[in-house]
Order: sequence, then C-alpha cells, then structure tokens
Amino acid sequence: MKRPDLSSTTPEIQAYILALEEELEKLKSSQKTQEEPYPTAPLEPDEPPTTMGVITATRSGIAKRTLRHVYSRQRRGGMGIFDLETSENDPPAMLCIADQDQSLLLITNLGRAFRLPVSAVPEAPLRARGKSILGKINLNDGEHLALMLPVQAQGYLAVLSKTGMLRTLRHHIFGEYMKPGTPLYDYRSFGEVASACWTPGDADLLLASIAGKAIRFSEKLVPPQGCLGIRLSDGDQAVAVTYTYPDSNILLIGADGKGTRRSMNTFAANKAPGSGGKIAFSTEHLLAALNADGIDDVFIISRLSKIIRFKAEEIPVKDGVVQGVICMSFRADEASAVTVSYRTAAINIA
Repeated sequence: MKRPDLSSTTPEIQAYILALEEELEKLKSSQKTQEEPYPTAPLEPDEPPTTMGVITATRSGIAKRTLRHVYSRQRRGGMGIFDLETSENDPPAMLCIADQDQSLLLITNLGRAFRLPVSAVPEAPLRARGKSILGKINLNDGEHLALMLPVQAQGYLAVLSKTGMLRTLRHHIFGEYMKPGTPLYDYRSFGEVASACWTPGDADLLLASIAGKAIRFSEKLVPPQGCLGIRLSDGDQAVAVTYTYPDSNILLIGADGKGTRRSMNTFAANKAPGSGGKIAFSTEHLLAALNADGIDDVFIISRLSKIIRFKAEEIPVKDGVVQGVICMSFRADEASAVTVSYRTAAINIA
C-alpha cells in the first residue's frame, strides 16, 4: 500500500502515524536476523548519569541540550525516537556532543566563527521545543548557522568549503577572547563552508564529496593561507573533512541512512592536496565522514527530528567500495546530521 500524503492532516495525527510506523519497523527488524551476518555484541546497560549533552540545532539557531545518558542505545537500522521539536521549514541540521563546562564553536555558512558556552544552550528533555541560541550574535543578510562543534584547547581546526578549498587554523585562535564573527577564510575565494573538524597536527586529512569521492593527504601539506583540497567534477561539492591515520576506520554515512566504516589500510594517501578524489563509498548523497572506532557510539538525526544511537562496531569495516548497511530506517525522511560520541581520547571530542 502506498503511503498517502499526510500534509493536510493535523500534527497530532502525523505524530500518531509515525509512532505506529516506528513500532512496525521494530517488529520487522526483530525478524531480520539473517540479514545481519556481522556479529554484534550485547547491548550495554544504560549509561550512568553524565554531564555530557547531546546538542541538536537548526540553521536558524533553534537548539536544545539533552544529557547523553537519556538516549538509550539501539540496534542500527531502527527508526530512532523523536528529539528536537521544530517546524517543518527549519529541520534539525546540526548535531554535536559536549560537556556542560565546554564552549561551542558556531560557524556560519559565510565562514565566520562565534563562541558560545554550552551552558547557554537550554537543557530540555527528549521531544522538547528548542530556543534560539543566537542571542547577541549578529548575522549578516543571507547568513545562517552551518556547523557546531566543541571548542578544543589543542591541535588545529580544519575548515572545508563546498568548492573543495581547505584551510587549517591553530586552536589558540578560538580561545576565550576570540572576536565574535572571526572569519576563518576569505569567503570570496573559498565560498560557503561545508565541514570542519579538529585535527591533532600530525595526521592525514580525508576530504569527501557529496558523490562519495574522497582524497587523503597529510595535513602538514596545507599552507597557512589554505589551498584547494579536492578537485570536484561538475555538479559535485565537498561535504566532509575528518582526520585519519593509516590504521583508522572512517565512518561514511549517506542521507539515505546507509553507511560503512572504510579502512584506511586500502585507501592510499596522495602526495599533495588538490587532486580529484576516488570513490570511497557508493552513495548518491554522502552526508558525513567521521573517524570512528568500534567502541564509539554513533548518533544520527533526521529531518523529521528522529534520532538514533548505536555502537559503531555494528557497522562492518570494509576494505573496498560498498553500498553500506542500513544504519537508520526512514519513512518519507532522510538523515540530516551525524556525530560520534568518543569513549577514547580522540582529538575531536564530538
């Protein structure tokens, strides 16, 4: 039976139907054990109380913070639970994890950066309305929030634009006395921001495009003023940057909810940035690329504000190009943001 158009129904009826679909999906998932040949460890007990929070936000700056232990671990492939309550025209677009004593680095589409204490993000339960976190942040015409990540007191920040331009900046630039609206690069040359991550300074960088192409090279090869990181084909655009080592496994997630962990042992590094990428993941729309160890937790949120948490080890590691496994199931929906909750001393906290 084809799913009818629900746009004319009330929000209460839509929420009820989505809840029924969620229960049906759980029943289906429990009957598909033969489709999961990859061994999975038993689910861990609920996480003890923590001050770490899961922060979800929209491009207009509507956000909330919910303590991480509230989110129970599920098996990959589920539909998740409802999170930030927001309007259909302003869906969740950013997702990160930070401690209540940290500060956030908010980056706009025009490549400007602002600091914000995590405590300034209102704490709220699951499925709660968010509040604006812009406060005294003055945005220009056509400017909106694009990225959100915890401030870090070591390493470098790698910033990638949609045109494939890349720049790295030392952590001290983003200290307590950073000027609000600090430009990260020359917007006229770089264009709109696509992705950013913290790097240790001695690793490789992996840059990926929406078509699933990627390039890897040493971060030390990036000049202070920045350079072309990945050469893109017509119609393609850069979407993700993450640090990596030769023995790392990089989590690649598509907007359709499918993902893989790609081993870097078989993804050779280039001698210089600026080359065209090679296929790393078979997808029509790559959403994110993150360094993820097997003991880490993956969080995915959708445009309809459904969020799922599961262990990264449930996604098998592959040496070649694959279509991936289902990490999150959708009904008239798609993934909008991904983050990893690190339980190791990783350089990028979330």
